[in-house]
Amino acid sequence: MKQQILKSLTLLIICLSFSLISLAQTNYANIKVDELSDAQILQMIKRAESIGYGDAQLEQMAAAQGMKADEIQKLRLRVEKVRKQGAAIKVEDKPASTGREISETTDGGKVDNEKKVADEEVGPKIFGSEMFRNGAITFEPNLRIATPKSYVIGPDDKLLIDLTGDNEASYNLQVSPDGVINLQYVGRISVGGLTIEQAESKIRSAMAKTYPSLRSGRTSLAINLGNIRSIKVTLTGQLVKPGTYTLSSLSTVYNALYASGGPSHNGSFRKIQVIRNNKVISTVDVYDFLRKGIQQNNIRLQDQDVINVPVFDKRVEITGEIKVPAFFEVVKGETLQDVLNFAGGFTTQAYTAKIKSFQNTDRERKISDISASEFDSYSPKNGDKFVVEAILDRFANRVEILGAVFRPGVYELDKGLTLRGLINKSDGLTEDAFLNRGYINRLNPDNTQSLISFDVAKIIAGTETDIPLQREDKITISSLFDLRDEYKISIQGEVRAPGTFEYADNMTLESVIQMAGGFKEGATPNRIEISRRLKNSDATSVAARTAEVFTVNVNPDLKLEGEPFVLKPFDIISVRNSEGYTVQKQVKLEGEVLYPGTYTILNKNERISDLIKRAGGLTSYAYPDGASLKRPGAEKVNPGDKNAINNKDEEDKKFLNLKRAQEAGVKDTIRAEVEQKLIQSDLVGINLVRILKDTLSKYDLIVEDGDVIRVPRTLQTIKVTGEVLNPNSIVYLPGKSLRQYINGAGGFTSSARKNGTYIKYANGSAAAVSKFLFFNNYPVVKPGAEILVPKRAERERISAQAWIGIGTGVASLAAIIVSLLR
Repeated sequence: MKQQILKSLTLLIICLSFSLISLAQTNYANIKVDELSDAQILQMIKRAESIGYGDAQLEQMAAAQGMKADEIQKLRLRVEKVRKQGAAIKVEDKPASTGREISETTDGGKVDNEKKVADEEVGPKIFGSEMFRNGAITFEPNLRIATPKSYVIGPDDKLLIDLTGDNEASYNLQVSPDGVINLQYVGRISVGGLTIEQAESKIRSAMAKTYPSLRSGRTSLAINLGNIRSIKVTLTGQLVKPGTYTLSSLSTVYNALYASGGPSHNGSFRKIQVIRNNKVISTVDVYDFLRKGIQQNNIRLQDQDVINVPVFDKRVEITGEIKVPAFFEVVKGETLQDVLNFAGGFTTQAYTAKIKSFQNTDRERKISDISASEFDSYSPKNGDKFVVEAILDRFANRVEILGAVFRPGVYELDKGLTLRGLINKSDGLTEDAFLNRGYINRLNPDNTQSLISFDVAKIIAGTETDIPLQREDKITISSLFDLRDEYKISIQGEVRAPGTFEYADNMTLESVIQMAGGFKEGATPNRIEISRRLKNSDATSVAARTAEVFTVNVNPDLKLEGEPFVLKPFDIISVRNSEGYTVQKQVKLEGEVLYPGTYTILNKNERISDLIKRAGGLTSYAYPDGASLKRPGAEKVNPGDKNAINNKDEEDKKFLNLKRAQEAGVKDTIRAEVEQKLIQSDLVGINLVRILKDTLSKYDLIVEDGDVIRVPRTLQTIKVTGEVLNPNSIVYLPGKSLRQYINGAGGFTSSARKNGTYIKYANGSAAAVSKFLFFNNYPVVKPGAEILVPKRAERERISAQAWIGIGTGVASLAAIIVSLLR
């Protein structure tokens, strides 16, 4: 029975463990997203969706499993990409009849709009295809122009007839469906099918019988259109949107093409036909407009005209270093040069000597090279692809000279150019040229490099055979300064501008001191120390010297007296303080003393009690128990004091140790910035009562430069801060315990660390709560003190990975127990 219970318990634990493991079965900590395939990303997405996770939860799960932030960002982008690809696949997998839009043409035929859109989006670009799909080009006819003389009158047109001169009359007549107007006093006149010019002559002849002055010219006749009628034009063939369109009677072929979206993927741009009364009256070539802006054969349309766009006969593609790479339609008689003209010609980087042609034969593809001389004669075939390659990134006649010449750079390789000739071309050698050796980097026939060395001085003098140069030779002549360390001199100590200076020949000690601004007031000119490098030290000797040191006396006024001390490269000059020279040091007294203010330290062993006496002693309101000493340190008060000991490095180390402890999990109420200030606190806890009572004792400290001694008035409050319910200041009452003051501030909060409570006294000293056996020992509270209650460290929640580990461990333990019981 026990075994059955244990087995059931084991199975239950194992099932629970596997259910947890399934949420995070991938070890995300070691995953590199760039190494995953799209199929693996899709599998991760489906796995997350199977347990109800979205993309955001997938990222959170990956982060919980240890995936880095930059990898999570990559994962987000890959998930978006895979989802888009998945959406596209779903669209492609739809049944062909689903979601298709069917438009009906005038002849009752059906047009599959999905196929048309597919036709439009096949790339690369067909030259001219974007013109009729560009919303900024509408080809809308101008209706505010004077009536064209060639305009053909039709039904529903309105004619404005004006008589001026001896006879004044105006008529607004509409053309009837049978093409007739009815003119008062004249009768019916047939004008249908006539141009404006023809109609004007006919109407003038008819009206001359009623208005004789028309013959003599004393009366003028003017005819204009009062409105523009609509016409119907049918567009057929390879168009984006074929059909019958209602257009203005002033519309041209381009207006109709724009309305229909222009030729489709298989439509011709070169042989667009305008058919009127079953006859082709015009053939439009769109390339004339695209290339030259000439609308040749763009005639005005009439009612019932038909525009037919046939299938193209020949189309070629040109790519590469060409200005307008695209598909171009070619008609009979055009050559490759015409195709180049259509494409705008070569780019500046094009290889123009030859163009590669890829052709389709009856069985396979063929490649051929077309030279520039054949461009005008080569007749392209349908499906040809021409590739214009770029010129080689190399020079046919380049040489280069670098280094110690006046004009370094690249030069033309003239016929017979030699090394000395190139040096002369570059205006010769500079004064600092290294004459012993130069070298030439030369390319071998197999493009590997070889190095040729030469004597620069002998080449220039002509005593050594000159070297003929070859293409891509690179000559290097070094400078003397390039072949040695940069020579410097350093000066430090009691000069006005210590630093590093460039070395010069015959540089003297006095010159460098002058360059550094001269001596400071406290400098001693009779003990200047110069340290010099040793080049030939005995490295095997135990007492081997590491430097050579000279002690030199110079004139305080830097006068030229005696033999000067000549420096060498890398010398280090140290100027010391003069003996007995001391800058005044001061201490500040504040608060309840008779004469507060700043006091100068009289001797090196002056103490706190001595300063209190010099200040007249304490006043009757002074609270000596709360007196404090602030000691910022001489390096902060007087940074220029060379005798000050700098403790900043130690403080920095303390702060770094604190930060390391925090990163290890130690958390507290006070932030790192506040803790840094506490570490660098310059308050020193003193007992002024004891100091004044027992002078010269160990409590009576020797004062230092920058000290600030404060003697407050009698303090009457206690400040309670930190993890208490109501932090505030409470009136001090003698005999009241620390716990009572905390209760006066509302007591501890739930997150307070009670055993870490401590008290900070007015003089800067502190005391913490201690424990003896099971009892807390609270420190004495004094006036002006501050009670601080820190916060208990936060507890970190167990992560999902930790729970999985716990579950796995429990399952393993149960399995072990079962195996033991068996």
